[in-house]
Amino acid sequence: MIVLEFKAKGKTTQYAAIDEAIKTAQFVRNKCIRYWMDNRGVGQKELYRYNTALRAEFPFVKALNSHACQVSVEWAYSSIARFYDNRKRQVPGQKGYPKFKKNCRSVEYKTSGWSLSETGKQIIFTDKKGIGKLKLKGTWDLNFYQIEQINRVRLVRRADGYYVQFVIKIEHQVDVKPTGKTIGLDVGLKELYTDSNGYSEPNPRFYRKGEKRLKFRQRRVSRKKKGSTNRKKAVNRLGRVHLKISRQRQEHAKRIARCVIQSNDLVV
Repeated sequence: MIVLEFKAKGKTTQYAAIDEAIKTAQFVRNKCIRYWMDNRGVGQKELYRYNTALRAEFPFVKALNSHACQVSVEWAYSSIARFYDNRKRQVPGQKGYPKFKKNCRSVEYKTSGWSLSETGKQIIFTDKKGIGKLKLKGTWDLNFYQIEQINRVRLVRRADGYYVQFVIKIEHQVDVKPTGKTIGLDVGLKELYTDSNGYSEPNPRFYRKGEKRLKFRQRRVSRKKKGSTNRKKAVNRLGRVHLKISRQRQEHAKRIARCVIQSNDLVV
């Protein structure tokens, strides 16, 4: 499985519809958790039946694609199964008791509820939430893959906008021939790692460098009145700083991985 991500471009009303779809997915998941708490011992099949009852009772749940609601049920049952598994393995602590989601940021569709344009640069969501057609901004080319290879489509809300993720099933094999060389790595705090050849990769310390900015943005959030529009804006700016640090870490890790692969050495 690989995941291709695109920036979603649309209108303000479409973004509001995405938020509504995310809230609905969160509602279904939390209702399934509540149903399990009131009826201990129910399994995934009973939760699927309860989801059908929710769709019949609440029109806004029925407006969301049925497969997207099923994914929310799967998320709920995954947390329940993890709790039982931790109890079985006698994991110390609270064992991950299922909790209600307060700030869900994504909704996931399966093979229905969406369709791609012929160019692969636009996606149309066909359920009754009113999301409609979104432009996809990115460097990946979806035309390289068949529609049948796309298993899931996920709408994700981040601090800097909305994204569409495609989970694609492919057979990816990399043939790496051993060169007979061996290199040792020592990971540390001062230097990210030092190899046996004497090369040291400096530790970028992205979080430490951005900590001053984070403190500044956190103070701005704490000074705003709870529930106000200015507080929401301050929270968004704080989230953007966190998002930048996260992306810096990811890109740095990818760069190191590419360097190790290109060196064509056996790493131990």
